[in-house]
Amino acid sequence: MDNWDEVRTAFQVARQGTVSGAAHTLGVHHATVIRHVDALEATLGVKLFHRHARGYTATEAGQDLMRVAQTTNEQFGQLEGRIKGRGSEVSGEFVVTSLGSFSELLTPMLADFQATHPELLVRFLTSARVFRLEYGEAHVAIRAGSHAEMQDNVAQELAVLKVGLFASDQYIRRFGMPKGESDLGAHRFVGFDKEASRAPFHQWMNTHIPRENVIFRTTSDQAAVAAIKAGVGLGFVVLPTADKNANLKMILEPRPEWSVRMRLVTHVDLHRTAKVQAFLSHFKAFAKDWSVV
Repeated sequence: MDNWDEVRTAFQVARQGTVSGAAHTLGVHHATVIRHVDALEATLGVKLFHRHARGYTATEAGQDLMRVAQTTNEQFGQLEGRIKGRGSEVSGEFVVTSLGSFSELLTPMLADFQATHPELLVRFLTSARVFRLEYGEAHVAIRAGSHAEMQDNVAQELAVLKVGLFASDQYIRRFGMPKGESDLGAHRFVGFDKEASRAPFHQWMNTHIPRENVIFRTTSDQAAVAAIKAGVGLGFVVLPTADKNANLKMILEPRPEWSVRMRLVTHVDLHRTAKVQAFLSHFKAFAKDWSVV
């Protein structure tokens, strides 16, 4: 297939559901949209859409083509982001990704970075999904652990975050203060829904705390911290986050085996760009008190 314009037009028709909507998105006349769709259907020898009074609905063949077109469209967008990221100015879109558990720590730093560079549009994507830097899905990934990176990624250790076991004032008023590690079996806990979590402190919890005591279970790091702060149960919090919450009381001191290693990861193609280098310098200065390695 030689004509990407026709595929792109059909993709927008499928997304918008109408010829006029696709024409508006593409900035072309509605007659051009109809001509492109008709030509593409003639080339493929199949109907891509059901025409009806309310607009266009993709056929099974149309849905199959649209899935391929969407992937191609996304890859073009990611390529554009990578090319723009090679510029010499600290401006435009800047994408940072991390685990949700880092969001309370990172958001003030990102806000400060954007204030320093007001021409930036910052996108902060928090997800357990590993964003693919080689496809331009993010400029910088902030990751935990010491897992091997792809050959084209540049990884730098930023800090070792100490982790302690905490309870909120609200929890302590309701259930009392644990007297020590031997007393933990009588208390309620916040933990991950899946016992296979790789976080070292959750592995400790799986070994030392009866599973039935974990009465609040979640797949979200942010939800876990919020539940601990709300008094639902005892749970693990990194010290920089706990230090910002006066209502959290430490139950067990940090242990070396609970620590979380924070890494900055970039792709080699973007690592030396002005935006990425400005961010790395800013972040390292901001995080100098986070037990920087």
